[in-house]
Amino acid sequence: MAQPEIRPHIVALLCDADFKYRPDTNTWSHRDGRPFSKAEQATAHQCTRAELEEVQAQFTRYREYLRQEQEAPEALQRFLAPFMAQLTEKNLGNAVDLMTQDERAEFDRLLKHIAEPVRPFAAFTF
Repeated sequence: MAQPEIRPHIVALLCDADFKYRPDTNTWSHRDGRPFSKAEQATAHQCTRAELEEVQAQFTRYREYLRQEQEAPEALQRFLAPFMAQLTEKNLGNAVDLMTQDERAEFDRLLKHIAEPVRPFAAFTF
């Protein structure tokens, strides 16, 4: 069975929808509160099951990203604890000196989650 084609413009539109019906315009709204135009509403109604599943998959990946962002500070402390335990002079530079290349990569990944601001959801980003 052939995979149904996913139309990126429809997925992007649905990713920006809050799906709250607006009785004043008889449409849904964008996440920033703007009502859908009649053309956008008509486009949204043309979505296929595969496109809805793609939107759901993107939201699922975004929720996982947010979970990792929230857990990063504690995960970084857990990660650094064994290195700090080995040191008499406990500072980050000394801990990094003890790390293998793979451990440094994990350290950088965790640090990135803490240092960068949380990105908003956007279609085809996650």
